[in-house]
Amino acid sequence: MDSIWIGFDPRPAEVMAFAVTRESVKRHLSRQIPVFGLVLDELRAAGLYTRPTEVRASAADRPVLWDVISDAPMATEFAISRFLVPYLARQKQVQTFRPLSGGSRSVQLPAGWALFMDGDMLARVNLARLTEQIDRTKAVYCVKHNHVPSADVKMDGQVQTAYSRKNWSSFMLFNCGHEANKELTVDMVNRLPGRDLHRFCWLDDSEIGELDPSWNWLVGHSDPFIDPKVVHFTDGCPNMAGYENVRFADEWRSMLGRWAA
Repeated sequence: MDSIWIGFDPRPAEVMAFAVTRESVKRHLSRQIPVFGLVLDELRAAGLYTRPTEVRASAADRPVLWDVISDAPMATEFAISRFLVPYLARQKQVQTFRPLSGGSRSVQLPAGWALFMDGDMLARVNLARLTEQIDRTKAVYCVKHNHVPSADVKMDGQVQTAYSRKNWSSFMLFNCGHEANKELTVDMVNRLPGRDLHRFCWLDDSEIGELDPSWNWLVGHSDPFIDPKVVHFTDGCPNMAGYENVRFADEWRSMLGRWAA
């Protein structure tokens, strides 16, 4: 694996979640791998994200970020921008903003393999192990969840949306040099509805590799007998009301404490 990209959202509760995700990733890595925050304002400033968005009021009278092209809510600012990761990773040089500490840095990257992960996860193992036993002819690897949410609201009061292959795209290992991924252009990311991107519309199904469910274990939804390598607090993190006592909440708070120290 050559780079790791974590979705960043500026809402206070999400900033804490991002800090835990990044801290847990870095603490378990066995070798140096650059870890980036995927920041929407930075992508807009670079001209890479041009999709029109609006802020609307939900039924609960909460502000909701709305993707005009999809005519659907965005639970996070990185709902669509995640699909820019292969393009970003293929650039010979990346100028990246550093959330939580400010400033920017210029980083040299090989194309190779790039991991995207949601900003509400807890890594419990060395993520470099992901590329140990994979078929390098695949374009993308993910956990192929059969996740149909029953609730209408999830983390931080955001609207819960249902779509084909939900949560497949929350943890994606991209083979950035794969010919099929070259079809995932900046134009495509800015033009297509999110539901098409989240179902990997640019790929043939045979090009999507499957990861063990332990790599993206959904709290409250995945098999409780699995020992997760990556815990995904998809409904809400332990710093959000109603999710303080979910499984692995203590590990999450411990990692937050380590980061704060």
